[in-house]
Amino acid sequence: MKFKSNPNSSSLHAYFGTIPSAVRTRGGAAFNPHLDVWSIREGTFFLQLQFDLLPELGDEFRAAFRAVLVWYAENASLPHLRNMFYRSRDLFQFKFDTNMAAVGEITSVDLLNYKDHVGKPREWYLGSLSGFLAQWHALGFAGITSDAIVLLRQMRLKGNLKGVSTATMDPVSGPYTAIELEALQHELNQAYGEHRVALGEYVLCWLFMMLGQRPSQYAALKVCDVAALPGKSGLVTYSLSMPRGKGRESNPRREFKNRILTPQIGKLVLSYAWQVQERFTGLLADPRDAPLFPGKAVQGGPEGYVYHLTAAALGERLNATLARLKTVSERTGALMHINPKRFRQTIGTRAAEEGHGELVIAELLDHSDTQNVGVYVSSTPAIVERIDRAVAMLMAPLAQAFAGKLIKGASEASLSGSPSNQIRAPNITNSFAAISSCGKHGFCGFLKPIACYTCNSFEPWLDGPHERVLEYFLSERERLTRTADMRIASVNDRAILAVARVIQLCAETRETGGASNV
Repeated sequence: MKFKSNPNSSSLHAYFGTIPSAVRTRGGAAFNPHLDVWSIREGTFFLQLQFDLLPELGDEFRAAFRAVLVWYAENASLPHLRNMFYRSRDLFQFKFDTNMAAVGEITSVDLLNYKDHVGKPREWYLGSLSGFLAQWHALGFAGITSDAIVLLRQMRLKGNLKGVSTATMDPVSGPYTAIELEALQHELNQAYGEHRVALGEYVLCWLFMMLGQRPSQYAALKVCDVAALPGKSGLVTYSLSMPRGKGRESNPRREFKNRILTPQIGKLVLSYAWQVQERFTGLLADPRDAPLFPGKAVQGGPEGYVYHLTAAALGERLNATLARLKTVSERTGALMHINPKRFRQTIGTRAAEEGHGELVIAELLDHSDTQNVGVYVSSTPAIVERIDRAVAMLMAPLAQAFAGKLIKGASEASLSGSPSNQIRAPNITNSFAAISSCGKHGFCGFLKPIACYTCNSFEPWLDGPHERVLEYFLSERERLTRTADMRIASVNDRAILAVARVIQLCAETRETGGASNV
């Protein structure tokens, strides 16, 4: 759709544009622009604009606004179209609330009042909208006065502050700490082992934690993107061709970046991909074109994406899966706040802590340049540099790292008749005497007793030498702090908090004289 420019129009002969009967977006999606609700689906992105939620607008002003949005639908990305709609709605709502009259035009006075209303922290609201208003005027549509355009050209507006939650390690919207991430991984593994999390959900969560990509990229994945390449030594390399899904591209699978997976996760992802491929055999001409994380078929969905989830729906699936685990943060003592962006921030933060520069972090996070990754390099490391006994005791109740059951002794163990399920730690206690029990049937390949204290099968004894275990862990952490780096030294921090919690429970049980089951 093309409009004739009419920059010299007067209010007497104002031009408000002409709305066509149908519009095709830049990405090829068709919709009826005369409807009060625009529902548009391109690839893995779904947009819904509800004109009936706008404040009262004059008929001609509303027509011009709709005509500008049509231009943006044809020439810009859907995310940008969405942002312009909602930023405009905020401005219109402010003017309507101020004057209590239908909005018929936007003037320089309106813009100055709105700038004062949003304040400096949200000055970027008007900054992001300035290009839209300028384009509105440039198209020749009435509704934006000339003095408003002159003012916008003269204004110097601050942009949106980026990376604040990362730089401040915000416990709600910033990166996860190493202890929080380990807690999520532990609970996820436990839930999968108990069949409380399905294989597809498990794979999705681990890919978010490992790679930190955007939801739109995972939503665009297909079965054919998973590969296993045998090497010369017989080892298999597992990889994922990750769609870049850049916001300005209408086709999220236009470009790819290869991501190598660890053998353990890679093997699981490949097995899951085969299951999805088998499920879509007969439904699709080539079942390898099936989405890796499928949803229900979309009636009239875009070609190649009929069974794909939208980015928003996939993000909700991740949130719902991890929220079911009810994992607690050691920083807040409350349930951990889950959203996909936090895993992305965590990847960048951990890379910076390991000494990687902006170029490497930009590559990991699939940025086209380094302008948005500086915050990771300049932010304070997330690692707690010192954990002593006092700090461990303070953090232990919040972290809830201990998930086992405190018992009085071997006679109360779940597998009391099996000496092989008794736990010994001669390198810590200088004795082969048992100190705790394990309630797990079968072989366990984890290192005892470090992994035991955070395992839900662990049954520590009331009179066990837990103080000595804590002293050992803390001294090892101190030694590694001096001889290695903080990432290595902090690897057992969650185990330290679990031991501290066991010590507290033992003290509470002795005071009450009863048993304590956790």
